[in-house]
Amino acid sequence: MEQKIGSWAFIIGVVIAIIAGLLGVGVFGPVAEWIPLVMLILGILIGLLNISDKEITTFLVAVIALLAASGVSWALIPTIGVPLGNIFINIASLMAPAAIIVGIKAVWNLARTA
Repeated sequence: MEQKIGSWAFIIGVVIAIIAGLLGVGVFGPVAEWIPLVMLILGILIGLLNISDKEITTFLVAVIALLAASGVSWALIPTIGVPLGNIFINIASLMAPAAIIVGIKAVWNLARTA
């Protein structure tokens, strides 16, 4: 059950990131101001429920790549650059909280075994 919740949190977060990136947060109307909080909560759920101890390193490396990609100046690419950049920024806002949770898990595991 926990894995299903974590999987749905990921899917919902990515869908929100794509829609908000392509169409702008204005498409969400008055709910738009809550999107960062929603992404934070979904990211925490992803970090808590989706990533097992054996997946920690792979997950953290993947998040580093995503965060690096979100920092690129995508706006330089004609037509699709701005929406693409917005999608990456939104995905980064979803994955950063998950990375913090998973990073804490990793440190906890290291401290526990020491």
